[in-house]
Amino acid sequence: MNKYVITIARGYGSGGRTIGKMLAEELGIEFYDRDLLRLASDDSGINESLFAKADEKLKRSLLFRVASNIYKGELIPPDSDDFVSNDNLFNYQAKIIKELAETESCVIVGRCADFVLKDSPNVVKVFVHAPLSDCINTLKEMTGRSEKEIEKQVLSIDKHRADYYKYYTGRDWEDAKNYDLCLNSSMLGFEKCVEIVKSYLNIRFR
Repeated sequence: MNKYVITIARGYGSGGRTIGKMLAEELGIEFYDRDLLRLASDDSGINESLFAKADEKLKRSLLFRVASNIYKGELIPPDSDDFVSNDNLFNYQAKIIKELAETESCVIVGRCADFVLKDSPNVVKVFVHAPLSDCINTLKEMTGRSEKEIEKQVLSIDKHRADYYKYYTGRDWEDAKNYDLCLNSSMLGFEKCVEIVKSYLNIRFR
């Protein structure tokens, strides 16, 4: 099998990140999540803390709710006042995602990677979701917090992820047409989700 990339978008509490790590371990390939921030920082020379703060800035921005800046692949040069803008920070993360896809097989979680790599032939785009009640129960076991508090957090984070995705892609985050596989982790369990993705890889790329 040639190089391939598995991108994973996931609802909060659905276990998508865990499934991604399990996939990477079983397939013997790299797993990227927040590592992308460090790599983008190294590549751009922009402090990593700015990448970490960018999501929160967008989350609080009214402009983020109503506008969009669909990613087209450009980088803003260092001599521009917008070099360290949130949009250019996203551009550098996207640059790293593209370079990884060209050089190795890997699993990439979040960061609109499915859209960034939409023109790459060897990409498997996965969306992991679960019913709200199951996400709440999973997070309650992990944190011991109240159901009401967790529900508020799940809805808030999923809304932010949907807004972030819409802003940079122009697409709806939960639209099945964006993905090759949509997996209900509550119905299937993590292990079966991993097996389904592995089977899909073998069928598509054998």
